[in-house]
Amino acid sequence: MSRILLFTGKGGVGKTTVAAATALRCGAAGLRTLVLSTDPAHSLADALGTGLDSAPLAVAHQVWAQQLDTTERFEEVWGEIQGYLTQVMDWAGVDGIEAEELAIIPGLDEIFALSGIVESASSGAWDVVIVDCAPTAETIRLLSLPEVLRWYMERVFPVSRKVTRVLRPFAGRVTSMPMPGEAVFSSTVAFYERLGCVRQLLTDGERASVRLVVNPERLVVAEARRTATYLSLYGYRVDAVIANRLLPDEVADPWFKAWKESHAEHLAAVNEGFAPIPVLRAQLASSELIGNDALLSFGDDLYGDLDPAAVLHRDEPLRVEGRGDGYVLRMALPFADRDELELGRNGPELLVRVGPYRRSVLLPDTLARRAVGAATLRDGHLEVEFGTTAGGAR
Repeated sequence: MSRILLFTGKGGVGKTTVAAATALRCGAAGLRTLVLSTDPAHSLADALGTGLDSAPLAVAHQVWAQQLDTTERFEEVWGEIQGYLTQVMDWAGVDGIEAEELAIIPGLDEIFALSGIVESASSGAWDVVIVDCAPTAETIRLLSLPEVLRWYMERVFPVSRKVTRVLRPFAGRVTSMPMPGEAVFSSTVAFYERLGCVRQLLTDGERASVRLVVNPERLVVAEARRTATYLSLYGYRVDAVIANRLLPDEVADPWFKAWKESHAEHLAAVNEGFAPIPVLRAQLASSELIGNDALLSFGDDLYGDLDPAAVLHRDEPLRVEGRGDGYVLRMALPFADRDELELGRNGPELLVRVGPYRRSVLLPDTLARRAVGAATLRDGHLEVEFGTTAGGAR
């Protein structure tokens, strides 16, 4: 059973360096380690100082690195769907080349790259799979997609499929617009199942953890706080925060005095805000961290006596507790603001929106039969009370 570590953070904070250093540290401990990138920038090869391609390449003892080539997965899963969308756009008068380009949803490369994690982690070839993710905004959109598609596939997709089957024989009489064939629907199901496997694997707290990389800067810390909120909303677990590029204590030049004070202030805020999640520290290096020796030394300083592959913090993003004659559903939403939080009820589902992101939580039968009572946001957790009386849709 592979351990999976995902590193993300605002662009430029050093997440690729941290991911590569963690991989080398795991390999030095004797763990068969694969480090791969879902970041379109593919800076992993630059950090390791070697060329990479779509096949795992040995880069150090017990360490392999890979830049996923999504072309094969794209043709396998999206080919039929793209073909149909191209036909529709051609029917609408869009030129062939433009139609092919428009039939590709932005971000698909990242999606298929992320689905490669399932194949690697399930292959039995690796003890640890380390993922250098895209910057946080892209990562959040990516990880939220399986939840969004679940709602569509469970409610809209079956109806659309049945209606199309009924209308297809008659559609040619009233319109020349192409109708989707069964192959298109089958490809859609395969696409959804691939993403569902990704989410199932990455929300298993014993197998997968997200590690946030931050710099001691106000904007970077603010984005990390939002990222932690949105990850918890979708059930992903953060087990560590890496505070990177801290000014070393030996830097005593008065010119850096304001910078050191600012770093100390932001680091204190990170320690306090993310507690009890551990905050690991990494000093600003005196030179570029490129190549195995520099990265391994960086990893040794970062983790010290810690096992980099261990689960460094455990928390349950969603749980149900008994309280008096009723129940309370507790969802971890660190740093969530009351003003950006919206709740709704639709039969057996609790609808939770935080900022631009929304999740539909399918309630267990014990709660689905009960009316929603008060809801509070306390100590980084949303608490929703369910009473003793039956409740319908709201």
